[in-house]
This record gives sequence, C-alpha cells and structure tokens, in this order.
Amino acid sequence: MSKKKHIAILGASGYTGFELLRILASHPRAEVMAATSRQYAGKYVREAFPALARFYDNLAFSDPAEFKSIKDAVVFCALPHGASQEAVPALLERGNTVIDLSADFRLRDPGVFKAWYGEHKAPGLLKEAVYGLPELYRDNIKDARLVANPGCYPTSVILALAPIAKAGLIAPGSVIADSASGASGAGRGASLDTSFVEVAGGFKAYKAGGHRHTPEMEQEVSALCGNKTAITFTPHLLPVSRGILSTVYAGLAKSAPGAEVYGLYKEFYAKERFVRVMPLGKFPDISQVRGANFCDIGVYVDEARSRVTVVSAIDNLVKGASGQAVQNMNIVCGLAEETGLMTPPMGY
Repeated sequence: MSKKKHIAILGASGYTGFELLRILASHPRAEVMAATSRQYAGKYVREAFPALARFYDNLAFSDPAEFKSIKDAVVFCALPHGASQEAVPALLERGNTVIDLSADFRLRDPGVFKAWYGEHKAPGLLKEAVYGLPELYRDNIKDARLVANPGCYPTSVILALAPIAKAGLIAPGSVIADSASGASGAGRGASLDTSFVEVAGGFKAYKAGGHRHTPEMEQEVSALCGNKTAITFTPHLLPVSRGILSTVYAGLAKSAPGAEVYGLYKEFYAKERFVRVMPLGKFPDISQVRGANFCDIGVYVDEARSRVTVVSAIDNLVKGASGQAVQNMNIVCGLAEETGLMTPPMGY
C-alpha cells in the first residue's frame, strides 16, 4: 500500500476540526500526526471527544504555538478568521500544503477583503490561493500549495447558480438567495443567540444585506457570468444542529423551457460525484445530506415569468466545510476525490 499522507489540523477542537478528525479517521491514505487546540492542549483526543475513542487513542492535542514545527504535511487550518493570515505564511515556508477553512484567503481583491474583514496581513497570498470549489476549480486545485476552502453558504449558493451562470442565463441584478443554516454554522463557542433555549422552536433571519459571505458569492458567480453580478443574500437560523437549505431565485436573461434549463443542470453535474440533481419537480431536504459530502439540487422554472428557482441542500460541516476540505486534499494529493468520503447520508 502507498505511503500515507501526514496530516496536521490547526484548531482541531471546533466543530470543523472535530469533523475533520471524524472523516480522516477512516481515510485509507491519511494519518493525522498533529492536532492543535488551545483549550485541550495536553489532553488526548479521546478525552475531549469520547466519540473518537478507539480511533485516536494515542493522539493528544498540542499547543497551537507548536505549529511552526510542522513540515512536509497537508495542514488543515480550522482557525478563527484572522488567525490563518498569521499562520499560513510560515506553514508554506516549511514545505506544507495548506487547506484553509477560514475566510482569510477566499477573496482575491485586497480592497474587497479590507471592506469586509479589515487589513490583510498576508495580501501577497490572496492571488496565489486557489478557491477550493472542486466542481469549478479542480484543475487549479491539483497544483496548489494554498487552497481557500469555500464558506458553507457560498458553497450552497454557487453550486445552485453555476450551470445557468456559466450559460449566460442570469438576468443582471436578479439574484436573490435565502439560506437557512443549523446552529453549528456559528461555531462551537458559547453564545446566547445559538443556545438551545434561544434556538429551539424558533426561525429567524439575521445580518440581512450584511453577511460576510456575500462578496464571496458575488466574486464566484460574477466570474462564471463574465460580468459583475450582485446578489441579495439573507441568511436564517434553523433550530437544528446542522444542514443548510438555500433557495435561490434568478431572472432568466432569455426565455427558456423548463426542461432545457433542467437539462443544463443534469449536463453540468453529470460527472460530479458529490452533486446530485434531483428529478424535475423534486426538491431536497437537509436530512438527505446529513453527515455526507453531497450537495443535492432541485430546479423549478417559471416559464411565464422567465424566472428560475433552485433549491440546494448541504451539510454545512461536511460539503460546507470539512468534507469539502478533504475532497480538496484528495485532489492535491492525486487521489480519487471520493477517497474517504463515500459515507452514505444519515437520511433522517
């Protein structure tokens, strides 16, 4: 058997870090050699996460300050936004391949990054970083040393729009995206807004018109369209632990039969292992992608009004974060994309 890839995870005790550990535990070509956590430094993984007992019995969390000793590995950065900017340059200098799960390297324009996040500490890497959406950029990803793993909301929205954007069918200024996410999208840190009592039984919108994932969506959809495309995006908080359902609306630049638009989706994603286009007239449920790396898509065309409605469903922690990161790792390492990822969804 071929030699296993050495893996390090920075920020391994958050939800995305745990999900990386869970997925990589059964990956046949990956061996996690280091996992950092400020909160659990010195503790065994099995102590912090009893669910992972028997999988990482000899792996202990190390202090984040020790990351500078990592070399010649595939490093997943699951650090908070802003922290990766400081860690990534040193990691690259030591010959590592970095897959960053924060927003630090997703935006190509330093001016746009500054407007939404502030000054970038490593602006020279913004143009080098490859946006890690395999369905669009796998040819660039395979030779990358720095992959910017997409955000969860953008993954669901961009995949919903890509076929009609690439075909030039989106009418300017017509895109509206309503997305609803489980509470794990806010991270593992304690917060009143995402506590059980506040979330259970409720459903609300937040950060309408001001969510930081908006420029990421606009960047990628504009690139597909070949012109600047604005997106009106409103996120919502679902009273569930995980999953994103995005309902995306767009005007068609020219009238087209519903079967023709649907055919674009079937053709565009025909060879994609992790995008499943549902039968015409059917729409996805977050339960059917829970725990898996799939994005399920349903399409409806209002021919009378020349508008299309696309519904996409992903698990925000898998295809929206850690699963997609492993998919990117597989591409970089020359492995089949589905390696270690073909776990069936829970389905309920």
